[in-house]
This record gives sequence, structure tokens and C-alpha cells, in this order.
Amino acid sequence: MAPRALHTIFVLCNAAMLLQLLCPCAGLSLDTVRDFLTREEDTIVFCLIERARYPLNRPAYDPVYFGAGASRRLNASFAELFIRESEAVQSKAGRYQSLQEIPFFAYRVPFTLAPPYNFTTELYPAAAMVNVNDAIRSIYFNELLPLLAKNGNDGNYAVTVDSDLACLQALSRRINYGRFVAEVKFRGDQQTYTSLIQAKDRDGLMKLLTSEVQEDVVKRRVERKATVFGQIITLDGPIETGVKNSSQAQANLKVDPAAVYKLYDQWVIPLTKQVEVEYLLHRLD
Repeated sequence: MAPRALHTIFVLCNAAMLLQLLCPCAGLSLDTVRDFLTREEDTIVFCLIERARYPLNRPAYDPVYFGAGASRRLNASFAELFIRESEAVQSKAGRYQSLQEIPFFAYRVPFTLAPPYNFTTELYPAAAMVNVNDAIRSIYFNELLPLLAKNGNDGNYAVTVDSDLACLQALSRRINYGRFVAEVKFRGDQQTYTSLIQAKDRDGLMKLLTSEVQEDVVKRRVERKATVFGQIITLDGPIETGVKNSSQAQANLKVDPAAVYKLYDQWVIPLTKQVEVEYLLHRLD
């Protein structure tokens, strides 16, 4: 091949790489973002239903219960060690090659041994690692878990914490997807967002990102999904749940729809918008 032709190919390849960096959201749109977030609602509700099967099993979350074992020496609970070791294994399987997945204990996660895959660069590199996993973990164990599980201890610590991990990962994926939401919105109105970012106007960004009408739709939809997915099904159909908000109706559901509504109202939606704001503040770095 002639040198001139080789040079042309080289220039075109570099131009393609530059375009991918400057326009990282080429594969994203508001429709694909909405579809992803709606589908994640299903995953979250089913994960919560699974965790609600088990009692609180408090010994799994307190290092005091493990005497002089490994948990005690590391000043960590069984739940924390389970999550750390599980993430290490999943990292070897390549889970965290995708930017949609962020581990809770990144500093303990080894390099992946999985076959390499060229994931698309959809996020702006300087803002790609923005996340609120620490807040998610704290809220889940301290505030959400008591709403999901009944008091009690059945000794099934491994399956209990495994269901915790599934909940945490689903919530992390959903909330930290705010980075993708912010990227799409930024590309759709660069001038307005650029002005607010340069002024470091957090309140202005939050106001621009907020749609109370859409948020209300999401909260009512996940509450409805919890009601539908949480029904006890028989050959004759779902067991009648009775009057809404009655004690009998709640007893016949696998997860409390009010708890799922509260999850989205007080934590999922506010934290997602926090991620969006933090991502945008780094979007021009």
C-alpha cells in the first residue's frame, strides 16, 4: 500500500478516536436512558422482594458477633467481608469493565482476568468515576433494610447478605446511571449547561435537571410495580389484596409498596440528581 494511503488511514483513525472522545454519548439518547431506568425499576423491586424473604439477621452486620475470627481482626462485619470478597471474584469475571458497574470497595478489587472487551466510551473521562456508593451503602443498611426485613434471626447469613449485595448493586447501577442521564442532557443543551457549569451554580443545575411531574410518575410507577410483583399467585390468579393500605392487604404482599415509594422519593431520585450535578461540574474539566 502506498505511503500516502497509509497516512490517510492513520489520519482517519485518529479523527475517529477524537470524535469518540469529544462526543462520548453518540450511542445514548433520552429514549435509551428512559428505557434503561424503567427496566432497572423491575430489577430493584425483585431484589427487594428477595431480601424481604429473610429476617434482619443482625449478627451478620456487627463485628462484635464474630469473636476473634477474621471479621473481628479486620474490624469488619460478615456482611462487609462477604461484599468485599464477592466483588473481588466478580471483578475477575470482568463485571467492572463496564462503566455502568461501580464496586463498593474499589481499592480491594483486583485486575480482571476475563477476556478483554472494548466497551464504548459514553461518558466524559474526567467525570466518568463520579459516584455515591458510600451514601448508597450507608442508607441501605441503616435506613432501608429495617423497612424491608422483619426482626428475627434464622441463621441464614450467607443467603441474606447475598441478597443484600444484589440490592446494593442494582441501586448503585440505577443511581450512578445519573452520569449517563447528565451526559445526554448536556449534549442536548450545551450552551445553558456550560454557563451554569462555568459559574459552578449547583442550585441552577439542580433546578434545570428537576422535573417534579416526571419524578411523581416514577414514584407512583415503582409503587405500583411493588404491588403487582409482590402478589401471591395461585392457579386461580393473584390473592386478593383487599382495600389499599389495609393491614390485610400489606400482609398479602411480599414487599411493602410504601417502602419502595419511600426508597425512590427520599433516596433514589435525590441521589441520582446529586450524581448528575457532580458529573456536570466536572464535564468541562
